Amino acid sequence: MKALMIQGAGSNVGKSLLVAGLCRAAKLRGLSVAPFKPQNMSNNAAVTADGGEIGRAQALQALACGLEPHTDMNPVLLKPESETGSQVVVQGKRIATVKARDYAALKPSLMASVLDSFKRLKSQFDLVIVEGAGSPAEVNLRSGDIANMGFARAANCPVILTGDIDRGGVIAQIVGTQAVLDPADNAMIAGFLINKFRGDPRLFDDGYKLIEARTGWHGFGVVPFFEAASKLPAEDALDLPKGGGAGGYKIAALVLSRIANFDDLDPLALEAGVSLQMVRAGQAIPGDTDLVIIPGSKSTRGDLAYLRAQGWDVDLAAHLRRGGRVLGICGGYQMLGQIVRDPEGIEGPMGETLGLCALNVETLMTPDKRLTRTEAVHAATGLAMQGYEIHIGRTEGPDRARPFAYVNGQAEGAVSANGCVMGSYLHGMFANDQFRAGFLRQIGAQASGLHYSAGVDAVLDALAAHMEAHVDVTALLGLAR
Repeated sequence: MKALMIQGAGSNVGKSLLVAGLCRAAKLRGLSVAPFKPQNMSNNAAVTADGGEIGRAQALQALACGLEPHTDMNPVLLKPESETGSQVVVQGKRIATVKARDYAALKPSLMASVLDSFKRLKSQFDLVIVEGAGSPAEVNLRSGDIANMGFARAANCPVILTGDIDRGGVIAQIVGTQAVLDPADNAMIAGFLINKFRGDPRLFDDGYKLIEARTGWHGFGVVPFFEAASKLPAEDALDLPKGGGAGGYKIAALVLSRIANFDDLDPLALEAGVSLQMVRAGQAIPGDTDLVIIPGSKSTRGDLAYLRAQGWDVDLAAHLRRGGRVLGICGGYQMLGQIVRDPEGIEGPMGETLGLCALNVETLMTPDKRLTRTEAVHAATGLAMQGYEIHIGRTEGPDRARPFAYVNGQAEGAVSANGCVMGSYLHGMFANDQFRAGFLRQIGAQASGLHYSAGVDAVLDALAAHMEAHVDVTALLGLAR
């Protein structure tokens, strides 16, 4: 019943990956271990066994521990809906949508829920490995903090500070963090790790010693860049796959401004018979694309405007005239319809937005959010699949008479009369090996026999071995209290 916290000297330094590796390493050592992140900000969420939602990284860390994801593993989740506002999810349930400036006032009241979830986890496991958010060096955010030092001090949890050498300036990252923290926060830090080193780690020996001398903190290792990390589900949009595969079947996925649950694409990126291209702002959809995927979005109407601003609506119309296929998932499904109505302003300003008119359906945004794990049967192939739903809004219309799938015998999703346009609310469908292979064959692509979930588990084992080889894991875990 001990805990240890990994914080970062900056954002995107690899905290999530290090926690996943330590979780798997602790599990392989025979410990019962659970992950915990007090506050996360991500539109890539997972549906939990207790019917809530948490950040995708904590779901991966739960897998590393051999556990089902639970809302206690990420009690506060912020899901950005605009440049200035986010949906606030507490212990798995949406409580409000607030502007960033208003969240600062709300944040201190959430500490009780954070500590409640943490204490429950700590009472059930030998070890809880905690991940911070952003960096404690953002001292302008220290007042009312629940994500980094505010939590560490409230929970009396020792901290390991992680720096990212790949982006440069790692000495300043670590030493500078110590310089700006107040003495009581600095006292929580028990040591540091250097992450993402490329080349011979011994070349950093002098820098490592300099950090130890300047800070008085103990170094627990230099972790080389883990190349296989790209085969694990990513949480941050900064880590979106650049694409994958060199196969003959070409899939283009649109990188929306509020893209959500984009790990739907990960299994496709690993298929040898597929070439997956992520189409970003300012790029056109390639004319030789076979299938366009419009992924999920945290702001359907906002991303419809964004899609049109890139000229992708024109590209999609040309793609369909050439006989190409389109698949919309969740928010992407809503965009493919005739219109998206939000009369109560649930997802943004009140109003309605013309859809892409590729499916004869309409969407009405509703206050209730559907959060459920789902077993379905694909209508076209008859293949079973498992996935999850995480959305607001109801979609109805004539094309629902041709469903994408069946859930408990009920129609799910919609397909156009010519079969070229498909829409579904089901996330995670492509992680199902048999379904993915059958779907690819149905649309004219070659399936490779990839075992996706087994591959993810094997990468977690390799990550644990990587940590054991380059980090003093015994001493690190020995710090937990």
